[in-house]
Amino acid sequence: MSGLPAGASAVVVTASNRAAAGVYPDTSGQLLADGLRELGFQVQDPQVLPDDVEALAGALRAAVAGGADLVLTTGGTGLTPTDVTPEATRAVLEREAPGIAEAVRRYGADHVPTSVLSRGLAGTAGRTLIVNLPGSTGGVRDGLAVLGPLLPHVVSQLRGGDHLSGGYSSS
Repeated sequence: MSGLPAGASAVVVTASNRAAAGVYPDTSGQLLADGLRELGFQVQDPQVLPDDVEALAGALRAAVAGGADLVLTTGGTGLTPTDVTPEATRAVLEREAPGIAEAVRRYGADHVPTSVLSRGLAGTAGRTLIVNLPGSTGGVRDGLAVLGPLLPHVVSQLRGGDHLSGGYSSS
């Protein structure tokens, strides 16, 4: 039992000029979709798009409008001029959840110091959580390790559920 609310759905969006052009297969997006299925989400195959703000923002908006509980992106979070996933995400987010993005970076930094270079964002649009993950399979694995325990609670809350007892404590 995953702890997810019934019918929890997710969308995976891969941002990669080369994967979108068929230069190589989208391994990080497929790994992400498979990992989400293992967590109990209903998820289609990844959407593979070029690094383009309008295309990516359009895919995010469509996922939100379609009622997805979760949208995870992979790729386009680095420092190169073509990395624009955070800009596309920022155009869609209504509320940021910076602690989630920071937790993903912090988790990865223990074994990949350059993970702190990711500019990935996290936040909500409507009742959908959107999180940007790096475009590597290692970054996807790290992201799933961080998100897996959080997602049942997040999806429940975004669907109008109450806080779990024994939640956040400042002591």
